[in-house]
Amino acid sequence: MELQTRVDIKKGEPLIDYHSNLILLGSCFAENIGDKLSYYKFRSSVNPFGILFHAKAIETFLFMATQQEEYAEEDIFFYNEQWHSFDAHSSLSSPDKLELLFNLNNGLINAYQRLKSATHIIITLGTSWVYRLKQLDMIVANCHKVPQKEFDKSLLSVDDNLKSIETSVALLKSVNPMVKIIFAVSPVRHIKDGSVENTVSKSNLLSAVYNITKSHEDLDYFPSYEIMMDELRDYRFYKEDMIHPSSLAVDYIWQKFKDSWVSEASEQMMKNIEDIQKGMAHKPFNPDSEAHKSFLQKLEVKKQDISENYPHIRF
Repeated sequence: MELQTRVDIKKGEPLIDYHSNLILLGSCFAENIGDKLSYYKFRSSVNPFGILFHAKAIETFLFMATQQEEYAEEDIFFYNEQWHSFDAHSSLSSPDKLELLFNLNNGLINAYQRLKSATHIIITLGTSWVYRLKQLDMIVANCHKVPQKEFDKSLLSVDDNLKSIETSVALLKSVNPMVKIIFAVSPVRHIKDGSVENTVSKSNLLSAVYNITKSHEDLDYFPSYEIMMDELRDYRFYKEDMIHPSSLAVDYIWQKFKDSWVSEASEQMMKNIEDIQKGMAHKPFNPDSEAHKSFLQKLEVKKQDISENYPHIRF
């Protein structure tokens, strides 16, 4: 796909390679890039607390992890036959109270260790709209389908977003001073808030991220939102819901990310891993044929060669 490049993307530093340790936090688009990194076997983890859409949710998660806090029974609630946490996505919810508490606290412990050793942290912000639980006067990460009358909906201003992002950066630097932090704004439009409201929401995020990256030389920005809005404007780059980027758009933005942030020295390894991934996905016409058995043997040799040089890579 040949498109005229209009979005200026600078080369990142330090670049990502197969010795890097990455953590991705934020909206569902963080998971799109996380899936690509996982496919190519980079050492990475994505959203220990599930998708987090706004800056306050990410700030809360980072506070709990870096300060080694833990959740107790009074911090969770039962609704619709499930136990939930207002700080986590519903993917962590469980009908078992103890299971939820274990997953939350184990997630914090693992996140703390990963944050301390991470080389790169990629934070993708999705919206400025937040919901404040009236009963506890707290901004939640997820409403878990609790009736909307229990919440007040409000818009984080540029300053609100900026303060929250600054706190997140300070928390990260407190446990890992050398970590590289990359921000992005999700290209996924939150149309349920309204078209105008979505635009204002994204504008507040963009302004906040622009301000902090311009005032801190050690912070970077990857323009995923701008690529989608400027270079991929046609609706063929959207899924059927006309909101989420299609696989074609994700591939295109991933290529831009790879070109700007992944080292050239890693490209051959990526090709080797892709060959193995395609080989593993191949469905033979005759699984018992000698040709296919020979193919599998060669595939195993390739996998072993990679694992010997990079023990963390498993297929």
